[in-house]
Amino acid sequence: MPIETPAPAVPFSFEIYPPRHPEGMPALRETIGHLAAAGPQFISVTFGAGGSTTDRSLEVLTHILRTTSVPPLAHLTCVGSTYADATHVIRTFLDAGITRFLALRGDPPVGAIEGEPFLGDLESAAQLVQLIDRVQAERAAYAERDIPGVPGAASVVAPTKVEISVAAFPNGHPRSRHRFEDIDALLAKQAAGARSAITQLFFRAEEYLDFVGRARAEGVTIPILPGIMPLTSPSRLRRVLELTGDPRPTEFADALERASDAATARRIGIAHASSLARDVVSGGAPGIHLYAFNNHETVLAVLRDADLAPHLTTQEISA
Repeated sequence: MPIETPAPAVPFSFEIYPPRHPEGMPALRETIGHLAAAGPQFISVTFGAGGSTTDRSLEVLTHILRTTSVPPLAHLTCVGSTYADATHVIRTFLDAGITRFLALRGDPPVGAIEGEPFLGDLESAAQLVQLIDRVQAERAAYAERDIPGVPGAASVVAPTKVEISVAAFPNGHPRSRHRFEDIDALLAKQAAGARSAITQLFFRAEEYLDFVGRARAEGVTIPILPGIMPLTSPSRLRRVLELTGDPRPTEFADALERASDAATARRIGIAHASSLARDVVSGGAPGIHLYAFNNHETVLAVLRDADLAPHLTTQEISA
């Protein structure tokens, strides 16, 4: 039976990723059970560039669909894909019952140059948003509902519509050419049919709140969920900064570096993420999206310490 989940005081959601090896699935299934029991709006599952983890992503997504009452959200990337390849992947996910997506362009191969053939047929997340909608429309142009009391008769109803989210970048995309390019890209994704956005990580609440203010001023109306990543070790923070190109958050980074042991560093990371969550919710954020790193204890502790999930007990978090 699917796990029933309570309604949270403030909407929250989680991101996980498929295990690199099949042996990692049992542990991830257990983590999913703990995350689902907390009552998230959805659990998103990442997707490898060029479809490198399609099968594993789909296995995780369908597990969430079968065993919990939490909607799974599938990440989809399009970099390097042909229309035919992207359409096949979208159909595969739709056929499995997945109706929520995070449409991403994806990262280019190392050393690739903008404008070179690595981009494939789809050059942007906005184009992927449109393709997802089109594939769903072609796959199920309408649905039928039985008419009570009239055997064999049915009425035509609108099919289930896909719900598509996109990415947003409070501190700018690493390949942005100017400060407002990310707002322009978000406007294009909204025009293509995106229903919401999820941000990349940030280190100060003002970075998210200022970005939302600028986006609203330029005409973005879709909800923008703040993506918060609890960073609990200096090495993980350094790796994240390498990938994003964000400036080093000096005070937080120094605190992690000074931590006497892993347990202390973990407490510092949880406290920082909890403070961020409280501040952005106070500033009007419509919810919180937490990057879980396939570990339920840390993100559940963040929710507890931020007073965003008062129903969670210490035993549930550390189980």
